[in-house]
Amino acid sequence: MKILVCVKQVPDTSGTVAVKPDGTLDRASMQTIINPDDLNAVEAALKIKDETGCKVIVVTMGPPPAEGMLREIEAMGVDEAVLISGREFGGSDTYATSQIIAAGLHKIGIEKDDIVMCGRQAIDGDTAQVGPQIAEKLHLPQVTYVADIHKEGDKITCKRMLEDGYMDIEVETPCLLTCIKELNEPRYMSVPGILESYSMPLQVMDYEYLKDEPLIDPTTIGLKGSPTNILTSFTPPQKGAGVMLEGNGEETCKLLAKTLADKHII
Repeated sequence: MKILVCVKQVPDTSGTVAVKPDGTLDRASMQTIINPDDLNAVEAALKIKDETGCKVIVVTMGPPPAEGMLREIEAMGVDEAVLISGREFGGSDTYATSQIIAAGLHKIGIEKDDIVMCGRQAIDGDTAQVGPQIAEKLHLPQVTYVADIHKEGDKITCKRMLEDGYMDIEVETPCLLTCIKELNEPRYMSVPGILESYSMPLQVMDYEYLKDEPLIDPTTIGLKGSPTNILTSFTPPQKGAGVMLEGNGEETCKLLAKTLADKHII
C-alpha cells in the first residue's frame, strides 16, 4: 500500500502579489510557502503510515526550486518525492495541471490499496478544482472536504464537511481524498529528518519522461492548452481598521444600532 500526496508551492499571499502581462502570477518575484491545506493531507498520510507502515510519496508540479519544498516535506517523514517540471508545463490552468499531475501519478502506478490525497484548495487560486479533476481523469472515486479518516482493509470511512454539518461516506480504495485544515495539526520537521532529507529519493519527471502517457497531449497542457481565459488580475484593496465599541451589553447594542442606522445599513 502507498499514499500519493499532491502538494503545491504557492506564493505567500501575506505580501504583494505580482502578476505578469499574460495574467499569470510572477512567482519568481514572490516568497513561496507550502500550500497550507496540502500540509494537512501530508499529515493525514503520515498518520496512516504510522499505523500501517505504508509508503508515502509526495508529488508536486512546479519549477526546479520546488525541490526545496519537497525536501522539507521529506524531513517530516515522507518516504519519496516526485517533482514534475518542464517548460512545456508552464502557465497551465487547473484543467491542464490536473492532466499533467494525473499523468505523473499514472506513471508512478496506482494499485488496489492505494490512496491519493490532496489539500482542499490552493491559496493562490482558491478553485478547489485540481484534486477532483485528477480523480475524474484517473477514474477514481473521490471524497472532498474530508475532516476525518478511518481506514479498515480496502475501505475508508470519511467525515465530509458540509455548509451546515457533516456526512459520513464509505469509499473503497483506490480513491482520492481532499483534506481540510480541521482534519489535523501538521507535524514539524524532525532534526534527523532534516539531516536525512537531502539524501532521500527525489525523482524528476519532465515532458520527455511523460510524453508517452495518454493524458499528455501538447494541445491540452501548458498555457496554450489551458482553456481558462483571465480577463484581469489584481490585488484586492486592504480593509480599513475595525471600530471597537466599549461599554456594557445594553449600551454597546444601542451604540451599534445607532452606528449602523447612521450609515444606512439598517
